[in-house]
Amino acid sequence: MNQVVEAAHAKINLTLNVIRRREDGYHEVEMVMQSLELADIVRLRQVESGIRLKTSSAQIPAGKDNLAWRAAQLMFGRFECTGGLEIQLEKRIPVAAGLAGGSTDAAAVMRGINRLWGLQQSTEALCELGARLGSDVPFCVRGGTALARGRGELLTGLPDCPPLWLVLVKPPLGVSTAEVYGNLRLDRIGERPDNEKMIEALAEKRPGSIAAALGNVLEEVTVQMVPQVQGIKQELLRAGAVNAMMSGSGPTVFAIAEDENHARTLAKVFEHKEYTVIVTRTINQNSDMHAAHGTTDE
Repeated sequence: MNQVVEAAHAKINLTLNVIRRREDGYHEVEMVMQSLELADIVRLRQVESGIRLKTSSAQIPAGKDNLAWRAAQLMFGRFECTGGLEIQLEKRIPVAAGLAGGSTDAAAVMRGINRLWGLQQSTEALCELGARLGSDVPFCVRGGTALARGRGELLTGLPDCPPLWLVLVKPPLGVSTAEVYGNLRLDRIGERPDNEKMIEALAEKRPGSIAAALGNVLEEVTVQMVPQVQGIKQELLRAGAVNAMMSGSGPTVFAIAEDENHARTLAKVFEHKEYTVIVTRTINQNSDMHAAHGTTDE
């Protein structure tokens, strides 16, 4: 085996609460994270030397500034990986969308190297190492449904989310996560999400209660920077979405639909607008979640 293919799944935040600003400059968060079926495809191939990266998107760098490239460098520096690596990223997750596209590609590279070189590192070990790259990387290594604390790297597994059909709507621009957090005023946060209520809804497999418990304290901040976020949310709700909320630092808004047909009906509301619109669904953690596309030999 000298090639592997990994599915790098997007994520949404079912809840996102910011507790405080830490002395190290990061923010202390508490949030419920959920993997989506939507995924980039990451192909890894052993080569003689070096790290090479190719991407299908002109919007992201194809060198050392790419988090996937840095993930490979981190793994090569930490473990005895002879030879080199070629990375091919087939991007399906919108860029700078609040869906962890860069983080999940990095996580896929780490899992793929673990398989290619037979390193036999546990998921927990890869999560710990991935935290050096970014706060969302540990969750993306693991996937499924989890409560994230600290700066996002401290994960507690939660009951699997019941199947939810979703519509993702992203306006034609991105936002800087650092800028969103920089504009957050902790003393001005109004209603905070109730994580215990969300966890209870997940345990009881109640989609309506999950929808009712959605909450993201960054939404109000991003709306000031990208007013379209509020407009998208209101339009989805008017069209009959069970509920709608911004994911992460945005600007993507996701809506919970009653079923697949309902999700596709909601998506049609935006078909004549210059938005990226994707119908997808939640996915649970299982043994073949990330390696669903298999391995190949030359």
